[in-house]
Parts: sequence; structure tokens; C-alpha cells
Amino acid sequence: MLKQSHIQGHAATLRIANFDTDQVMPKQFLRGIDKSGLKEGLFYDLRFDEFGKIRADFFLNQPAYSQTDVLLAGQNYGCGSSREHAVWGMQQYGFKAVIASSFGEIFYSNAMGNGLLLVVLPEEQVQALMREAEGNGKPLAIDIDIEKSLVQTLKHQFSFSISTRHRRMFLEGLDVIGLSLKYKPQIEDFARKHWGAQPWVKDIAISTRKRLA
Repeated sequence: MLKQSHIQGHAATLRIANFDTDQVMPKQFLRGIDKSGLKEGLFYDLRFDEFGKIRADFFLNQPAYSQTDVLLAGQNYGCGSSREHAVWGMQQYGFKAVIASSFGEIFYSNAMGNGLLLVVLPEEQVQALMREAEGNGKPLAIDIDIEKSLVQTLKHQFSFSISTRHRRMFLEGLDVIGLSLKYKPQIEDFARKHWGAQPWVKDIAISTRKRLA
């Protein structure tokens, strides 16, 4: 993960509540064994019609919105299945953050753990940002200060909450494993004490396999 204290981006609106992960990343794009190629599947059924032709009326297909990297979304964004591909696809497309009044719980965990910032604001504040963006005629310039927990545009400034753990992950560029490794000395000390007190359970699976073999 990259270190991020600010996201200075350009926001556009997706006014669809309960937009689930199958709509973010349809199932036909989950066949690969790695993260590659997911950009093409993002919002596929909104970007293309049933014949695979581009829907000109969808904002991401319009040249004016080519720099969009912050999404103003409807409530409960990312509900549904737990597919992490939805997060990876958004990042590959260029999205850095999503602002909504609520998110699917598993999607929230996946996104924050992978460096896609999710900002939770009251619905009336999200609506205010949406109206500002829609009246702009182009992506709305927006600044998200992660350290100070502030969202700012030309007309609005809103504060948001972020856990200490997630703030640290963004500011220091740590994923979940990287954050855990910050506590490596404590983990190793705990392990020494644990195995010292209960040596008979250490590596019991390996010991049992060797004995049975």
C-alpha cells in the first residue's frame, strides 16, 4: 500500500442505493487466478449494454469524467457477496475513495485493508456533495484529509470518523499483514511464553503426522 495522508481527486455521483458487489464486479470477471484484468469488469452492466456496446449516457464513458477517482455513492454501497475483486477492480480503474452514508460490512473491511478509502458521512451530507457534483457539469474537485478526517470541496467541509488502526494503515502505507508485523517482537515474545508454558501442544499436527507415517 502507498502512504496516503491526502487524496486530492475528482468526484462523480452514482445514485444507486444497495449497489452490490456483483454490480461492482460481475461474476464473469472472477474466473482468473490473480488480480489482473479486473478494470474491464468494473460496473460492466452500467458501462455496456447487453450487446457489449458502450452506454454513452453512463458518466464513466463520457470524456469529461475520465479523471473521476472518487465516487459519491448511494447508501449500503458494496453489499452482497464478499468478493475482494470488487475492491481490486475499483483500484485498477483508478478509484481512490468512495463516499457514502453506509457500506456493506465485508466490503468496508476489504476496501480499507487494500488501501481503497471508504468515507462514511451522514446521508444529508452525502446528498449535499452529490448536488454540488451534479451541478458542476464535470468531476467535482475534492480533497480528503485522512490525517485530519476532513472532506473538503469548494462549497462544503465535513468531518468523518476513521479508526486509529485504519488511519495508521493509510498514513504509513501498511496492509493488514504489514500492520501485524509492526508487532512482531510482541508476537514472538507471546509465542515463546505460550510454548514454554505448554510445550506439549507445539507443532502437534506435524508431530502427529510424523508419528503416523
